Amino acid sequence: MTYRQKKNLCRIIAGAVLLIAAAACERSVLSHAPLLWRLALYLPAYLTVGYDVLWRAVRNIAHGQVFDENFLMCIATLGALAVGFLPSAEPEFAEAVFVMIFYQTGELFQSVAVGKSRRSISALMDIRPELARVERNGKEMEVSPDAVAVHEVIVVRPGEKIPLDGCVLSGRSDLNTVALTGEAIPRAVAAGERVVSGCTNITGALRVRVEKPFADSTVSRILRLMENMGTRKSRSEKFITRFAKYYTPLVVIAALLVAFLPPMLLGDFGGNFAVWLSRALTFLIVSCPCALVISVPLSFFGGIGGASRRGVLIKGSQDLEALSLAEIAVFDKTGTLTCGSFTVTDIYPVGISQKELIRLAAAAEASSNHPVAKALQQAAEGEVLPRSTQITEVAGMGVRAVVEGREVAVGNAALMREYGLNTIAPDAQGTVVFVSRQGTYLGAIVISDTVKTGAGEALAALSRLGVRRTVMLTGDREESARAVAKAIGITEWRAALLPVDKVREVEVLLTSPHSGTLVFVGDGINDAPVLARADVGVAMGALGSDVAVEAADVVLMDDDPRKLAFAIGHARRTLRIVRQNIVLALCVKAAVLLCSAIGLLGSLQMPLAIFADVGVAVIAILNAMRTLHVKKRTE
Repeated sequence: MTYRQKKNLCRIIAGAVLLIAAAACERSVLSHAPLLWRLALYLPAYLTVGYDVLWRAVRNIAHGQVFDENFLMCIATLGALAVGFLPSAEPEFAEAVFVMIFYQTGELFQSVAVGKSRRSISALMDIRPELARVERNGKEMEVSPDAVAVHEVIVVRPGEKIPLDGCVLSGRSDLNTVALTGEAIPRAVAAGERVVSGCTNITGALRVRVEKPFADSTVSRILRLMENMGTRKSRSEKFITRFAKYYTPLVVIAALLVAFLPPMLLGDFGGNFAVWLSRALTFLIVSCPCALVISVPLSFFGGIGGASRRGVLIKGSQDLEALSLAEIAVFDKTGTLTCGSFTVTDIYPVGISQKELIRLAAAAEASSNHPVAKALQQAAEGEVLPRSTQITEVAGMGVRAVVEGREVAVGNAALMREYGLNTIAPDAQGTVVFVSRQGTYLGAIVISDTVKTGAGEALAALSRLGVRRTVMLTGDREESARAVAKAIGITEWRAALLPVDKVREVEVLLTSPHSGTLVFVGDGINDAPVLARADVGVAMGALGSDVAVEAADVVLMDDDPRKLAFAIGHARRTLRIVRQNIVLALCVKAAVLLCSAIGLLGSLQMPLAIFADVGVAVIAILNAMRTLHVKKRTE
């Protein structure tokens, strides 16, 4: 508990002790004393526990904010203190203090619950590194991470957080990635491998060349996502906000009607007015919208916090709500369902040697970070590559470059057609890369990818969750797409697509007669337009493109496709809890209000009113806190 929470708990306990003492004193000593004396007994308890509520109500009224829960509590409790002075009315001094104690207890529960949710989110904020150890002029200097420039070399010792994204120059170690991915298994890294900020170095020292400024690092992106989380509110939250705005003044008006209309119609302001005033005060207590106003945002907040602990970052409650409605899942292939770690498996040269074909293709792709380019570069390892100039990437097609004074094109069949070349793909499974030089066809290279572990499990889990369509979109040729689809059990796929074609295919799915909420999962820069167009865009964040992560609504930090099924199941569980709280609050309040209005509650009127307000709010808060706890598998 925080200091403020402990202070409020002490006030509640002190108020309860004073209430018990006042009730005992009234019963034993002052049972026949004047009402003012008996009221004076209870005022210390009332003011001890409720002075801040009274102050907030007065302050808000002075600022023009009249109708809020503080105002309702003040009217209800002050009315209960005053009702005993009416003719033929029973004093309700103890009940007034009791209402305020339970209201403050509910507020304390809310504060503790919100604090727990915030700590869950704040655990991600702890990944922000305080210092970076940078090598300058032959010495190690400790500086702020945002003072380190790209291409500088940093040293990360065991036990320290990696402050910036980069590539390991020397050293070997294991990294704890749990803060980013939610998985506790360490990741081994060595020279030549990339590391991301936010991970903790466990065993050996690493020298890392910085590849991104701190503002563009993985840590900064995550922090921006979480800081902006509250701006993307769900429809349920927006409804509750609008509901509370108009609901409270209507409740006050209704309470006034309950108090004054029946005595006016019955022509009896003597004996019955106290009864109806008591019922009106009960109406005010019951009608306080605490359970809804507190529990609905808290459920979403907890749901996002719970997902973040499993390495799933959801940008806002509107995205969580949309994810829960998922009916169609559309996947990119390379890097999403497959590992994206390509290797050259077949070479088909035409009028040139295999070695020369690989050498030219690798030279043209020398500056690219695309998985296909890396496979070509790996195949040409050990060869002296000629220098390439005037490199131009053709989106969705391939690369053009000038190698040894002549233009070399490396890419798919669509790129070859731009040179008037007709190609025939070899009968081999994998991605086929065609090569031409100065408009002359030189041959084809087959590059194979491997299906990700868990891709088949992910599709099976989505089917169990009721996702009725799964579709794969890829720029690869039909044969490669069919092989991957068969391996993972996906029934629909579209092959040989350019980025604009993927957007068109998603548009078709969204506008089809049996469409539903569509989730698109991708990782590359070419996927950004589709991620933005889908109802819910899901980016494979840890290894994915920065552009894809920015365009997406949900980020899977460890690139595991099974996390999509977890995210959808967790979102649905969160929405179930939200609906449970709404139904509980409305049904209990409606039942107590109806019974109170027709006089069925008798002496239980005030205790049941307290339960319908504070009791239901506490139950709803405890139920909302369940969203923080996630199972290993959520379906």
